[in-house]
Amino acid sequence: MGVVSDIERQLGRLRAREAVDGMPELRTSTMTHIVWCPPEWRARARATLAGLLERHPARTIFLIPCPGTEARIDARAELKDFQLQGVSREVLSEVIELRLRGSTARHPGSVVLPLLVSDLPVFCRWRGEPRWGSEELAEVVGITDRLVVDSSEWRHIPAAYTRLGELFGRVAVSDIAFSRTLPWRRRLAELWPGIGTVDKLRVEGPRADAELVAGWLRSRLRRDITLTRRNAAAVTAMWVDGEPVASPGELLNASELLSAELDQFGRDPVYEAAVRAVALPAG
Repeated sequence: MGVVSDIERQLGRLRAREAVDGMPELRTSTMTHIVWCPPEWRARARATLAGLLERHPARTIFLIPCPGTEARIDARAELKDFQLQGVSREVLSEVIELRLRGSTARHPGSVVLPLLVSDLPVFCRWRGEPRWGSEELAEVVGITDRLVVDSSEWRHIPAAYTRLGELFGRVAVSDIAFSRTLPWRRRLAELWPGIGTVDKLRVEGPRADAELVAGWLRSRLRRDITLTRRNAAAVTAMWVDGEPVASPGELLNASELLSAELDQFGRDPVYEAAVRAVALPAG
């Protein structure tokens, strides 16, 4: 494939240039990290990647679907170098950007398959809400071991959780909106056994985070929980039956949250149960 050959040539030239500085180099990848990234998400996705590379050296492939009628792929490759503590060599990670124009955006699988690092897991961070039932989502799911989303980026909450649940049998799914609430869920769990009879949850925070905490409580307690919410950029407070929940303190940033997801393998039945409880609440 011409795109793949072009990328390999670009990477070859970059590696030759890096070799000139005399610093011993170590090419290493722990995974292939795909990022489905519409143009409006690119800046935020690149910022998250900048804080991620030292934790997870990888071949990162940005898939950027672009509008237009001409079917074309524009490819650009980079090398990111950094030092790891206790390692005498310079570590190199590969970053590939593919701008998928026109109809090529609907068929990313054939482009990505030859670029996957053999025998290593494939993770996909999907930015924004997927186009449910689309060809591009089906193809990415078909080559991915774990799909990482952040449902707080979605507009159609809670309806979209029904569509997300349809993917659980096809790929392991992680949700950063759910992971973000882990410190709060630990605080709620500390209220056991009293919380076993709770009826009402109030959350100050994003809708997705609040819905997933309520879904988690419903699925764990096997009872209906009424959710009320006041909007905020992050979860800042919770109440159960009118009683405040102790704050868990400082929370993880975007890079740390994604890094934690990339350390997970296999399905998460607790998250899947929470999603189903949001989509089909008890009672």
